[in-house]
Amino acid sequence: MITIIDYGLGNIRAFVNVYERLNIKINIAHNRSDIINATKLILPGVGSFDYAMSQLNNSGMREVLEEQVISHNVPVIGICVGMQMMAKSSDEGKMSGLGWLDAEVKLFDTSQIPYKTRLPHMGWNTINITRQNILLDQLNDVSRFYFLHSYYFSCNKQEDIIAKTEYGAEYASAINKGNIYGIQFHPEKSHKNGIQLLHNFAKL
Repeated sequence: MITIIDYGLGNIRAFVNVYERLNIKINIAHNRSDIINATKLILPGVGSFDYAMSQLNNSGMREVLEEQVISHNVPVIGICVGMQMMAKSSDEGKMSGLGWLDAEVKLFDTSQIPYKTRLPHMGWNTINITRQNILLDQLNDVSRFYFLHSYYFSCNKQEDIIAKTEYGAEYASAINKGNIYGIQFHPEKSHKNGIQLLHNFAKL
């Protein structure tokens, strides 16, 4: 059962709509017990880093989430701020992240961005696949996704990166370490490419 964690952030209904269209069952977790039987987990996120971490901590679900992911190797995908929460820390706030990956979240250097509209990075952009991965099956370097963020995921280990995107400089837009996945873009807003990616996650 794919379970999406409802800790007060993220467009959960959009994910439900995608999986209903794919005829794949999805559960929404509102408390600890909803997570225990999950076979796959989705950690959505919008807004600021510290607020997202506070919401997750206050939800009462963080402990069981980490137990499922770290101890039981349940596949999890973090989306947008949900991905950034998997890092150790963020320039956007003072709180510690989940620390599941050796990474920090950093603010884009606007001096390197040649576009008139600099931040946030908003709209459609492509990904550059750096390592073949089932999450990116049937996608390629011209596949476009919808982005909305001012901070990026800076991986200290290149082997954790499966796709990069250019916005002034290249940064990790998709990551994978074992059972842990993260994407900076919004698949629920990315039409057929986003549907394909969410379908790929369901097949892990």
